[in-house]
Amino acid sequence: MLPRAVLFDCDGVIVDSERPMIELLAHDLAGFGHPVGADRVLQMNLGGAVPQFVPRMREMGIDVPEDWVEDFYARLYGILEIETPLVEGIVPVLDAVQSAGLKMAIGSNGRHEKMEITLGQHPAIQDRFRGLIFSGQALGKMKPEPDLYLHMAEALEVRPGDCVVVEDSPTGARAAAAAGMRCFGYAGHAGAETLAAEGAVIFTEMAALPGLLGL
Repeated sequence: MLPRAVLFDCDGVIVDSERPMIELLAHDLAGFGHPVGADRVLQMNLGGAVPQFVPRMREMGIDVPEDWVEDFYARLYGILEIETPLVEGIVPVLDAVQSAGLKMAIGSNGRHEKMEITLGQHPAIQDRFRGLIFSGQALGKMKPEPDLYLHMAEALEVRPGDCVVVEDSPTGARAAAAAGMRCFGYAGHAGAETLAAEGAVIFTEMAALPGLLGL
């Protein structure tokens, strides 16, 4: 059945911004005396926001400085400002969704400031979603809670069951399931198995998504 709206995650689905954050987290963990490879950090925090990682750091025995989150974001924004490319193949996907007359929105656990930096490098993409870019941190409810996706559906005036979600993380796929929405899982950074375990329909090339959506 053709959906009425497609709700896109941002990092790793629209813009290729996931890896810089993970590498910076790995760098900081090593600085705190806990060297963990970037791939392991990716498994620990893919789809999560930086504040959500603080409890895990404390579980590791790290005395996290009070200003660490803000300092981390400042350094991350400096990296992302240099260049944040689009995810390969996403533009034809957006073209197909718009041509079919479906509504679209972007929802991320990340801050609005971060999305302004990453999406702002691609004005044509940002303009497509003007007023329809939502932050779980700003909402006060982050994935895997369903609130962000439910809020997006309400903003688009579409029933949750008529929305589909495009995600790249188990955290986001879990949020979609909790919201009662079908989820298509882009197995770029996360393994297909972890996404499938959360009920997502797996795809590995953006070119396959329009067909999966029924367009």
